[in-house]
Amino acid sequence: MSDEQPQPNTIYNLAGSPAFANDGVCFAAGMQGLKRSQDGGYTWTDVLAVRIAVPALVISPTFVADHGLFAGSMGGILCSGDGGETWRVEHLPSPPPYVVALAVSPDYAHDGTVFAGTMEDGVFCSRNRGYNWYTWNFGLLDLNVLALAVSPDFGADETVFAAVESGVFRSTNGGRAWRESSFPIDDAPVISLAISPGFGTDHTLFAGTEAHGLFKSVDRGKTWQRLAAQAIGDSVDAILFGSNFATALDLLVLGDGRLSVSGDGGASWQPWPVPAGIEGEITAVLAPTGLAAGSALLVGLADGRVRRV
Repeated sequence: MSDEQPQPNTIYNLAGSPAFANDGVCFAAGMQGLKRSQDGGYTWTDVLAVRIAVPALVISPTFVADHGLFAGSMGGILCSGDGGETWRVEHLPSPPPYVVALAVSPDYAHDGTVFAGTMEDGVFCSRNRGYNWYTWNFGLLDLNVLALAVSPDFGADETVFAAVESGVFRSTNGGRAWRESSFPIDDAPVISLAISPGFGTDHTLFAGTEAHGLFKSVDRGKTWQRLAAQAIGDSVDAILFGSNFATALDLLVLGDGRLSVSGDGGASWQPWPVPAGIEGEITAVLAPTGLAAGSALLVGLADGRVRRV
């Protein structure tokens, strides 16, 4: 997230059911709590009894079966096992940390692993579907964690990345220990991460910074290349892969409040055409069925609205 002062209703994060094309279920987290849509993003209802800031949100990869959902806020994790109908609160150790990032293992059905990134308190991990949490910060020299990303092959390679205020850290043992990546810009807050669906073979991931644009690594985060900042924007808040990234190399980024799309892995960019009537700064984006022409695209706005375009 950017250090800019958010508006009172800002939407921070969007998440959709893996079966969105069939069930139309999606969620929006923001300054005023958490909202759910069951009709593909056309209408929304509040799913929390109180209005609290919810900067972090992640949905279970097996949501259709387990209806699992996690949301991060001040002091703890909100957990639901029924798609947001009811919630339990798992409090993290005092002083209460501010949870700003969440990531779930792709093998969640078997390992029950969830990661939480916090401001000033590093990374917490649960191995039992959010019931118990432990700090896993060995080697994590910067505890201001702004984003997390888990390898699609986590069950085999145990790789997870943490974006922090000073760069990027990597763990290859499931988060138990961390090592700093050689990020090319010192003290550059990294506010978004995305790992290629084919990470096991293409070794590719992207990192969006607060003030220096987008970076790409093709060697598991060992080295980084800065991409065309003038085409994307300096502050990159979200990075989305197309469902056919391995062959089409398509991805979408949210930079400086506008959307840009690439069809060549980030070498070149074009503006994403936002239809008329979408007014205001875009603060979150979700492509629940991919980036192909005609696919649904949801955008969250600084004024608290969520629009399907």
